[in-house]
Amino acid sequence: MDDVPDRVEHTVLGPTTTPDDVRSCLDDALEYGMRACIPPCYLPLAADYADVELATVVDFPHGQGSTDAVCAAARDAWDRGADELDLVSNVGLLKAGEDDALGEHLTEVVAAVPIPVKVIVEAPLLSDAELHRIGRLVADADAAYLKTATGFSEGGATVHDVEILSQYLPVKASGGIGSWDEAKAMFDAGAERIGASSGDVVVREWREQRAE
Repeated sequence: MDDVPDRVEHTVLGPTTTPDDVRSCLDDALEYGMRACIPPCYLPLAADYADVELATVVDFPHGQGSTDAVCAAARDAWDRGADELDLVSNVGLLKAGEDDALGEHLTEVVAAVPIPVKVIVEAPLLSDAELHRIGRLVADADAAYLKTATGFSEGGATVHDVEILSQYLPVKASGGIGSWDEAKAMFDAGAERIGASSGDVVVREWREQRAE
């Protein structure tokens, strides 16, 4: 597994995130060869500061915006320099059985931008049957990835959830991953990407293990 750094998205998304926090995240991403995931308000700063592949979040963290508003936010993020978008799915619509409405919403947002969209499904809140349903809906919406969690709800990434979701699309495992051992378990389960605020720790531990 030689391409681990490029498969890690070093993340800073908390409500108290400052410009200096974003610069620090980008410094780490440059040092360790990682991607970065930052709040949309800091995209211009990031694009000027460092040549790093940038993801940002849309309709974060609850996924309850109107389709028109979310499409506008997605286009704005792209215009401001995002290379990829992490879009939050509406868990309430899925729980209510409103699969058609949710699918139409996701399809419109994905189609609104010419860059890859990952859909965050909040897997810890879903049953196995619901994971399969959202997997099919996101795949049908032509998204690029399924992402496990925002990290701001209950729980985070699990091997079990990654194994289910990876049947439908590549998976970004995110939420509670703080070490290389935890990241490796997600990769082994089928994840293609890792999202972590401890991305620097993950890559550093990976390098140390390879050097042994």
